[in-house]
Amino acid sequence: MANLITSARFVLLFILVAMAYLAPPHWQLINPALLLVIIALDGLDGYVARKRGESSAFGSAYDIAVDRVVENVLWIVLADLELVPIWVSLVFITRGILVDTIRAQGMQEGKTAFEMMRSPLGRFLVSGRFMRGFYGAVKAVTFAWVLLFQPIPELQPQFWAQWATTVEFVTAVLIYVSVAVCLIRGVPVVWEFYAYEMREQRRLKGVEGRR
Repeated sequence: MANLITSARFVLLFILVAMAYLAPPHWQLINPALLLVIIALDGLDGYVARKRGESSAFGSAYDIAVDRVVENVLWIVLADLELVPIWVSLVFITRGILVDTIRAQGMQEGKTAFEMMRSPLGRFLVSGRFMRGFYGAVKAVTFAWVLLFQPIPELQPQFWAQWATTVEFVTAVLIYVSVAVCLIRGVPVVWEFYAYEMREQRRLKGVEGRR
């Protein structure tokens, strides 16, 4: 059941994408609500997995993969629609690939993504419930805000002529906050992985030296 819910998020994502490109403007007003459903299902699949005893390595990996697809697809689509700058998409995609690759390496060694964080600051930024929730909330608000105003210039030209500058300012603030938190949470993963590799190399050299 949990994996079906995760799959539903995948399907709803591409319905949202199709509507962002193809739907009439008044139908596009549904997109923020659809986005919130996708986000809500992200929490529901984990809850269902725990309640039904369906937690598994595959389910966890599948959930993470769909999370990344949802995030990257939305940034790419919004950039393609010229609703956000293209560099924003590049930052998120680059950070995602680096962090996921490092975490995959850690999982091969039997470590969860959060167990890889050794320093208190790293655990707070990457593993802490507050920062995870804050990061998710910032991205959700940013996506919903941008999608909400996508059809407004056509539906309400007078409103847009009066408030476009304000809306664009809020959009820019949300984007920069999202990017900042993305990097703040990504840097500790890369740094601690690098530090771990350096420690391992020194340990191996020490072992070889004693031989």
